[in-house]
Amino acid sequence: MIDSISLISGHPMPLLGLGTWQLRGQACKKAVQMAYELGYRHFDTAWLYQNQQEIGEILRELRVDRSDIFLTSKIWRDSLTASLVKSQFQLCLDHLQMDYVDLLLIHWPSPEVPLTETLNAFMELHQQGRVKSIGVSNFDIDLIEEARAIAPISVNQVECHIGHHSPELQAYCQQHQVAITAYCPLAKQSILSHPTVLSVAEQQQRTAAQVALRWLVQKKIIVIPKASSHSHLKDNLDIFDWQLDDAQMNLLDSVN
Repeated sequence: MIDSISLISGHPMPLLGLGTWQLRGQACKKAVQMAYELGYRHFDTAWLYQNQQEIGEILRELRVDRSDIFLTSKIWRDSLTASLVKSQFQLCLDHLQMDYVDLLLIHWPSPEVPLTETLNAFMELHQQGRVKSIGVSNFDIDLIEEARAIAPISVNQVECHIGHHSPELQAYCQQHQVAITAYCPLAKQSILSHPTVLSVAEQQQRTAAQVALRWLVQKKIIVIPKASSHSHLKDNLDIFDWQLDDAQMNLLDSVN
């Protein structure tokens, strides 16, 4: 069973999702199908990934109950004017064959377009019921502060893993009920050979990847590891019925 957290919007969000960056075509459809059949209900995509059509197709083929899944999409930084937000978002929905997304993110901040313009467009989509929760990605504390003055920000998606994380950003987001989603939670596999991670994995009789993911979800940080093999998808799912002890958490914190 995948644990969830409650967003400031009031909607639940699963702590584990399938990241789909660089998954395309049949490989994407196969990964989403395997993940869904294993129990995943959270899928993270973006306009930039060029795979929303495949995700929409396989979810339709699987006859999923829309209310049973959590879909995140993102608007790229070249499309953050109000008119481009609306047009790109409509294409996202068309490709996904969905009436709404659960979470829509600004994929990357833009120095050219005022945040007010972008987030007001997001708010309009939210008021229409086509976006359940609003979020950002790759925002620092100052930018989140600015965004929060305009719209209720549910999520900030950032690169976050044992080898690279910001306690200051985590503390700020926790204080203001902004959930963090960690992309690259396994540091593109590089963290998995770290001696500290391997030592804790041996103590727990778990894989290094499971330890790296558990360290994040134990901090209530959402993780979206990409995986395309059945074994990796299954292993990544097995992070909720056990815990790291305080000493292990502190030891892993120190790797940063």
